[in-house]
This record gives sequence, C-alpha cells and structure tokens, in this order.
Amino acid sequence: MKKWWKVGILLGFLSLIYFVVRTYHLTEMPIFTDEAIYIRWSQIAKQDANWRFISLTDGKQPMYVWIAMILMKFISDPLMAGRMVSVLAGLVSMIGLFFLGREIFKSVRVGVLSSILYLIYPFALVYDRMAMYDTLVGTFTIWSLFIAFLLIRTVRLDVALIFGLVVGGGMLTKTNAFFSLLFPIFGLLFFDFTGKNVKYRLFKLAGLALVSTVLAFLCYSILRLSPFFHIISDKNNLFVYTLEEWWWLPNKYFSLWSNFRGLWDWFWNYMTIPWVVLVPIGLFIQKKHFREKVFLIFIFLVPFIYLTFFGKTIYPRFVLFMTLSLIPLVAYTLLELKDRIKNKKLGYLVFALFFVWPLYMDYFVLFNLKNAPLPRSDLRQYLLDWPAGGGVKESVEFFEKEASRGPIYLATQGTFGLMPFAYEIYLVQNPNIKIVGYWPLGDTVSQELLDQSKKMPTYIVFYQPCPGCSKAGLAPIGWERNLKIVQRYTRGLATGPRYLTVYQIISP
Repeated sequence: MKKWWKVGILLGFLSLIYFVVRTYHLTEMPIFTDEAIYIRWSQIAKQDANWRFISLTDGKQPMYVWIAMILMKFISDPLMAGRMVSVLAGLVSMIGLFFLGREIFKSVRVGVLSSILYLIYPFALVYDRMAMYDTLVGTFTIWSLFIAFLLIRTVRLDVALIFGLVVGGGMLTKTNAFFSLLFPIFGLLFFDFTGKNVKYRLFKLAGLALVSTVLAFLCYSILRLSPFFHIISDKNNLFVYTLEEWWWLPNKYFSLWSNFRGLWDWFWNYMTIPWVVLVPIGLFIQKKHFREKVFLIFIFLVPFIYLTFFGKTIYPRFVLFMTLSLIPLVAYTLLELKDRIKNKKLGYLVFALFFVWPLYMDYFVLFNLKNAPLPRSDLRQYLLDWPAGGGVKESVEFFEKEASRGPIYLATQGTFGLMPFAYEIYLVQNPNIKIVGYWPLGDTVSQELLDQSKKMPTYIVFYQPCPGCSKAGLAPIGWERNLKIVQRYTRGLATGPRYLTVYQIISP
C-alpha cells in the first residue's frame, strides 16, 4: 500500500506538471484550418441536436466533436475548449502508458518512466495542444492496447467487453483506430501455449475476441443513423488507395518509396534519434519479455507499413498514434542501460542524456515554435503557409470594433475551412456582422459586393493563393481599384511571403 501511495502521489505530481506544460499559452498559436472546421462543427452540434453528426458531412467521425461541444458549455473561448479536448485526452494517454508499461514489463518503474517520457515527448507536446483528432485517437489506442494485453493474459468476458467498448470509441474518433481490432491477434505472441487446456483457452479467446469485435462495430453502427455515413469511405479514399487502385497505380513503387521516406523522416524527427535507437536495443538487451517487446513493435510496424504501401495523402500527424506503443519499450531499455552501468553517477548521466534532445525540442515548441526543429511540413501547415491562421485573432478584434459602430458585411475568400469558419467561431453571434464566404472569385469585384458596400462598410479577407493574385493573401490585380487595404498580417516565409489581408470594398 505504501508503494501505491507513492505511485499515486507521483502520478498526481506528473499530472500537475502535464497541465502546466500543455496549457501554457494554449491559444497563442494561430488557429489552423482543420481546427477551425472541427471547432465550428462543435459549436453547431452544441446549438442544434439535429446536427450532432455534422462531421459526417465531411466524412469525419464525431467523437471529438461530441467531447468538444460538452467542454464548450464550461469554457467560453471556443479555441481553448477545442484544444482542451486534446489536453485532457493526452492526460488520459499519459496515465494509460503507466498501466501499459507496468503490466507488460511487470515493473512500476517502467510504468512511471513511460508516463514521464510521454510528458516530454515532442510529438505529443505539439498535438496535445491542438484542436485535432490525433491525440484522442492515441488515447483510445493506448487503452485498447492495455486492455487487449489483459484480455490475452486473463481470457475473461468482462475484459473483452471493455476492450470492445474502448475500440468502439476509437472507431468513432478516426478510421485508423480500426487497427486496434488486430491487437488480440498480435497478442498471441505472448499467449501461454504451455499451460493446461490450451485448446479450450484458445477457443475461448477467439470467442471473446469475436464478442469484442461485434461490440465495437455495434458502437460504430451508431453512425448509420446519419444519412451522411457513406461519406466516410469516400473521405478515406482521399488519403489511402484501395487495393485495386494501388495495383493499377503506374508509379506505385515511387509512391511507396516516397511514402516511406516521408513517414520515416517524421518518425525519427518527432521520436528523436536517441529514442529511436533505444527501440532495437531493447529487443536484445535482455532476453526477458522478448515476445512482449515484439508485440509492441508490431503495433507500430503494421500501420506504418500499411501507410507506406497505401498512403495517398499523408501528414506527420498520422504517425502519432502508432508511435505510442514504443514508449514503454524505450522506458524499459533506458532503465536497463542505467542499471547495467556499474558506476552510478555515470549511469545517471547516460540516463539524463536521453532527455536532452526531447527537452530541447520542447523548449522551442513552447517558446519559439516558428524555429522549432520539427518537420517542415508541420511548420508550414501550422505557422508559415496559408492553412495557418496568423492574423485571424487580430482581425477578429478589428471587426468587433467596427461592428460596435454599426452593421458591417464580412466576405471571405473561401466557403469551407479556415475561412469563413475562423470568423464564424467568434463573430457569428454578433447581430451587426454578416459573414459570407465566396468561392470561386472572379477577375473583378462582384456586383453583389459593390452593392453591399453602398449599404454598409463591406470588407473581404484574402488568405490563400488564387488566380490573378501576385502572392498568397493578396487580392487579384483586377480587384485593386475597388479595394483599400485596412490590415495586413505576414504569416510566414515558407516559399515567399504569406499574408492575411483585410480589404475594404469601395464602391465606384
């Protein structure tokens, strides 16, 4: 009991540090395109029960939206509420890694260190602070993995039912959670084939795994209540090839190599080279728990290989959930290395060195994200290129000030995504602001906008490349004689300046 009291206090202390780190300047990073979409969906679902499945209109499962809309009842800032979903999910992941590490390696030390590693894991730090699906998927993955491990060892009905419910929750979050259904199969690596009644226990395990699968799909079948359920498969096909598509793909081997290079680069960049090196070392540093180690690596390799072969449009965030199974193995190896060094001071020094690079990355993520040593593709999306919402916060303040003087008309470049959703999140309830998205845009200002400018102050916001635009975030040349620049924000220098520009439309 004394040991568990100490563990409980330590986990509580780690949870406190976790909240401080994850919530520090939580809303300082500009809102990202996908965040704007998910948060706006959550607002609509909160206000209208008929739209609780709104995310299915874009082929996205609704679990994130359901949690976010609940938090919005208690947190007034929509961006804060959306990002708190990931903060809370990350906390549950950190606790789950303690139980996973402890159960697999029969060591409280491994469990505690697994939680500490998650706390400083750069990949987790980035996505635990964003209103995205990926941290929540990781949470369901970790707990599915832990419960699957218990199911293999105990072969109990209650564990099978819990496993089915947790996997079902993951499937209601994102399609890649379907990989969790394979965990009992991989778990056969450490099934006890030497004990009594092996055939009976295997048959019982197969039956329980089937019960879990049926229960998971029953949870998932809730989505069939929506007429938009079929869009999920259409959306999935935007990101991965079907087997038939891949077979007839003329450049499939180039695509395979390109996918592997991208996935591997994102993996070692976020996981950090020191931690990546510890994974294969952990396999052979000690014979004990060899099958369990292989099991953890399989959990990573199967989705990694699948995306390598069938990935069509992939992003670094797709890798996060699969890397979490490696953290307990990294923790185990790190402790084994320290214990094998006879000189205790040297052992602790070696132990500490494996924390240096992750902590270095964490510093930049928290205090200087623009220059953080992260994958360039993520920095471009979230800070430097047109999907990033740099300037949104400042322009919202400007529009609120203008609307305090009377009605205004706000047009945006785009009808879905960052615009107009980023403005609707904050301004749609203001009766003096009418927000309308436009796409595509013509070579000159439309007559509708000119007519509106005669009735009230009319503004249009440009933020992405468009035909006739000299640079991203600037209006087409044919518009210039009817526009006056009110505000301009430079968002980054990905491949040249990227702007968010607020124009006022001037009627002739």
